[in-house]
Amino acid sequence: MEKVLELISKEVGDAFEAAGYDRELGRATVSNRPDLCEYQCNGAMAGAKKYGKAPFIIADEVAARLQDNPAFEKVESVKPGFLNIILSGDFVRNYIVKMLHEKRFGVTLPGHEPTIILDYGGANVAKPLHVGHLRPAIIGEAVKRILKYNGNKVIGDIHMGDWGTQMGLVITELKCRHPELPYFDPDFEGPFPKEPPFTIEELAEIYPAASAKSKAADDASEEEKKAAKEYKAAALDATKRMQEGYKPYRAIWHHIMNVSLPDLKKNYDSLDVHFDLWKGESDVHDDIPGMVEYFKQHDYAHESQGALVVDVADEKDAKEMPPCIILKSDGAALYATTDLATIQERMKEYHPDGIYYFTDKRQALHFEQVFRTAKKTKLVMPETDLRFVGNGTMNGADGKPFKTRAGGVMHLETLVQEINDKMYERVKASNPDMPDDEARSTANKVALSALKYGDLSNQPAKDYIFDIEKFTSFEGDTGPYILYTMVRIKSILKKFEAEGGNVKEAKLGNPENEAMKNLMLLLTRFADAVEGAAKDLAPNRVCAYIYDLSNAFNSFYHGTKILAETDEYKKESYIALISTTLKILETCIDLLGFSAPERM
Repeated sequence: MEKVLELISKEVGDAFEAAGYDRELGRATVSNRPDLCEYQCNGAMAGAKKYGKAPFIIADEVAARLQDNPAFEKVESVKPGFLNIILSGDFVRNYIVKMLHEKRFGVTLPGHEPTIILDYGGANVAKPLHVGHLRPAIIGEAVKRILKYNGNKVIGDIHMGDWGTQMGLVITELKCRHPELPYFDPDFEGPFPKEPPFTIEELAEIYPAASAKSKAADDASEEEKKAAKEYKAAALDATKRMQEGYKPYRAIWHHIMNVSLPDLKKNYDSLDVHFDLWKGESDVHDDIPGMVEYFKQHDYAHESQGALVVDVADEKDAKEMPPCIILKSDGAALYATTDLATIQERMKEYHPDGIYYFTDKRQALHFEQVFRTAKKTKLVMPETDLRFVGNGTMNGADGKPFKTRAGGVMHLETLVQEINDKMYERVKASNPDMPDDEARSTANKVALSALKYGDLSNQPAKDYIFDIEKFTSFEGDTGPYILYTMVRIKSILKKFEAEGGNVKEAKLGNPENEAMKNLMLLLTRFADAVEGAAKDLAPNRVCAYIYDLSNAFNSFYHGTKILAETDEYKKESYIALISTTLKILETCIDLLGFSAPERM
């Protein structure tokens, strides 16, 4: 379905051409002065030099040819040469009616279904999720939904860190605490216990304790530094043995995975974040030797100071680009190695058109090296779209990364619970008679909107201040404000039906006033917002759109007696309009990853 701007530009372009000018000068844009007009065209300004005429003369000629065009209520030439455009109510109404009959409200779908893999989890097994995991999870989830809505086949992969040093640290600490376990008895022949030697709560405590033991403070004694060094060496050795297939340590690894995965899924479920693949670094461990040999055979990689590297610098680089290290001097693989092996596996199994990564923006150099290496070594096709979407930091009021009151990194589960509890108090205060289970369900939905919208309304790369008071407010640019708007519409529609009306049969008429027309105009821009969000991988585009749409609805609501309207034709038109607004809002918040309750 053609967009409103495309239709306007076609009509104005025809007028330019009929007046003897290049039709490309007729490109229209949304007005930057909505107090003067709805759309504008500045083509006469651009054509003045080419045609040797004053721009206002060209604009006058074009405007004259558009006076009887049924698409426009008014086209006015304004000096020095602008065309100010106001659409006819009939045009806007007809466009919305057609939009409602189009698949996905007029979003242009591709001729084929491109396959896109999104890597957006990045959780480390054996560690509880913390607030730093929030942004890549919910940005990636929103982009997944937006891309699917735009006609792509999207595969979401959590890509867990399940093969690194944290495993060796857990094994080492477990050995310190429970040396009697069979995993540490060299004479034990198995089978190993099916029950894990720790709970998720114990595991969550073991890792940070082990990590702390492996590090020595600057003011530590020589004995303490020696102990930390020995502990870290033991953890690295345990990691190496586990990776090489040592059965007792592999058994512990399986226990860690079996305990960690249900907890990870529970936490991601609480955010309404879901993955199609639950793969990790371990899935490609056995593929790395073959990939490394391939790099060597084709002279893509060479030794440098004992390490195996791939040169990825380009003469056009403004800054120095270090080589991508494939293997360290001791033969150990790195994150880049695992990422490249994962790309190789993804290309083999899924043949994706694109692979997009969502994680901290400070990893930009890493992914630039990985992408260049993948292209240079032909792990991907020349046209494969590799993209990195780096997210900024969620900060506290002090402008530093968000922490607990005690100064530690807050667990994600704790943050979600705090917001749920705060919203529950507000819901119960507003609805004291609401049953407790409904109040809790409602609070959780509103809290999730507060958390997700508060994050997604920012550009992904932008740092932002996490302000729980602001984000949970029912006023302003917040998730709860969007939901409150939707609940208000639902309430009106329910009352209309309770009075005998039929929402589904209500017919949309031409706009009756400025507020109604502004709301209708915003509805026509839905596809532009969703397609723009998909193109730029920017959910904030959808947030900005629904905030404007909610404002437009509330302006219409406060200035219009909807249910009290005595003219039945007008009333039905109002009902059809707000019903359409609700459908668009419901679609948008689903793309962002949250939903609306029936009442608040």
